[in-house]
Order: sequence, then C-alpha cells, then structure tokens
Amino acid sequence: MKAITLRSKTLHFRNDAPFPDPLEGEVLVRVLQCGICETDLQLSQGYMGFEGVLGHEFVGVAQSGSLAGQRVVGEINCSCHRCETCLAGRSTHCPNRTVIGIDRHDGAMADYVAVPERNLHVVPDCVDNDAAVLVEPLAAAFEILQQIDLLARDRVAVLGDGRLGFFTAQVLSSVVDQVTVFGKHGTKLLRFGQHQHKTVQISSTDPSELPSGDFDVVVDCTGSTTGLPMAIHLVRPRGTVVMKTTVAACHQLSLAAIVIDEITLIGSRCGPFDKAIDALANQHVDVGGLITDRFPLEQVDEAFRQATSPNSFKVVFEIAR
Repeated sequence: MKAITLRSKTLHFRNDAPFPDPLEGEVLVRVLQCGICETDLQLSQGYMGFEGVLGHEFVGVAQSGSLAGQRVVGEINCSCHRCETCLAGRSTHCPNRTVIGIDRHDGAMADYVAVPERNLHVVPDCVDNDAAVLVEPLAAAFEILQQIDLLARDRVAVLGDGRLGFFTAQVLSSVVDQVTVFGKHGTKLLRFGQHQHKTVQISSTDPSELPSGDFDVVVDCTGSTTGLPMAIHLVRPRGTVVMKTTVAACHQLSLAAIVIDEITLIGSRCGPFDKAIDALANQHVDVGGLITDRFPLEQVDEAFRQATSPNSFKVVFEIAR
C-alpha cells in the first residue's frame, strides 16, 4: 500500500506500507483525496509527538459495513463510547480516544484508512470530491457557533487569511453583520473581499500596531504563536477570544490582560460534520477554487513545501479515482 509516514519529524513516502488492520467497529475506506492542513505541518515539526501515517481531511469510499460502496467522510476522534465522558455526550474528549492521523491512529494519506463506522458520513451526490475533502475543516468552523452565542451586531475579527480563516469568516457571517479579517497576504485576502468581508492587511505581528479593544469576538486562525497576543490586543474588555490554533512551539506571553480585562478564552477544535455537509450541499458556503495544488503521494516533499507557500491556498493528495 502507498502511504506517507512520519518518523522522527521526517516525512517518508512508502509503497510497501502495511494495510490497516481495522479494529472492532472499524471499516476500511479507500481514500480518494486527502488534504494537507496546518495541523499536519505542525505534526511534521514535532507537535503531539505523532509517528505513523498522516492525514485526517479525506474523502473516500467505504469498503464494508452498512455504507459499503458509498462516498464518505469521517470524523477523526475514535472514542470508546463507554466511559463517563462519552456517556455524558463529550465523546470528542474521550480519555481513551485516538485521533486519525494525529494521535495513535494511522491517517488517510494512504490508499486505505481504517475508520470507526459510526464516524462515517455519506457524501451527497451534489457535493464533489473537491468540496467533500474540506468537510473536516469546515466542521471545525461550525464548532464556534456551537460554543458561543453571537448577535448580528457583534463586532467579530478573524485572524489569519488561510483555509480555516476563510471557512470561519463565511460561517460567522451567516450570523453577524460584519466580519473583519486580518492577514498578511494580499492575494489570499482577495478571496475574503469577494465575500464582502472587510479585510485588513498587516505587515507585522506586533500587537501594538493593531487597533486595541475594537472587537467583541476574535478568532485566532493564524496557526502561529503570534496569533494569541494579537487576539488579546484586539478584543474588548469582557470580550471573547476563540483559539483555533495548535502549534508545536510554546506560547510565551503575559496572561495579565486576560485577568485585568476579564477576557473569556475558549479553545475550539472539531465540529459538526452534518452541518458542514448540509452547508456544502445547499451551497451556503463557497469552496470553489480553493484547491490550488494537487499531488500524488509520491511527491510528499514537494506537496508539503507548497502547503507552506503564501501563493497556495489548499494542497491535496489525489490518491484514487
């Protein structure tokens, strides 16, 4: 089997990787496409200490079970569904969970991936593969609406002009009147402007160069340790900062402002797949043209280099038809 593996912070292409051995309740999925996201880039730098097959944004075809033969996407948390946390409705935080392509579970940058059958969602015929491979990050954007109550008049800022920032701005715009996006790349910000988001191009990550206390809610989608200090600077006293960023590096900043200004800090990760799929099926979210680069698994080094390029938006591996 072809696969991309991570060992000691080094990426390897293998054409002799062992096929996944599904656990009880898991099915094999033949992978069609798998995306590279910021988490994959951080994993390759040592985040989580992960070793194994990378990849958690995927669309494929179920090979067995009740969904055999159907195109599917899959939630990434493989939980036990028996512990107190799961039975309390918090299965994404199951203490016994593994996470596909992130934590002790091989991922989808391969010909096949093993996924719990209960994690799978059928992809409607009206949603093509290029859109379906984006369900996981789009669901993460919808998670914000599950966590906080937004009003139309709320002043909302999104930090970061990448993929997750783009989805987050669109999802939040379904609730609030105006979203302001801060980013470093003029070309990427053009996409946001086409959706009537206000954009601000920044040349520095120095918080002092940003407006202070202008926003009720700030979402950090920067994928960098520079995001949180900027978010704290932008948010008003008693405002809310939502953190979407996970990085291998350590944050080094004073937390005094969180106490002094009584800022609410919310961590936010995985989200509702059903809402993301519905949004794509009903064209409530625009994902057209987001995939800028496509590679076979064999070109892993070129693909990961391109994923860090400011000229790229979304990089995917084309694995099967």
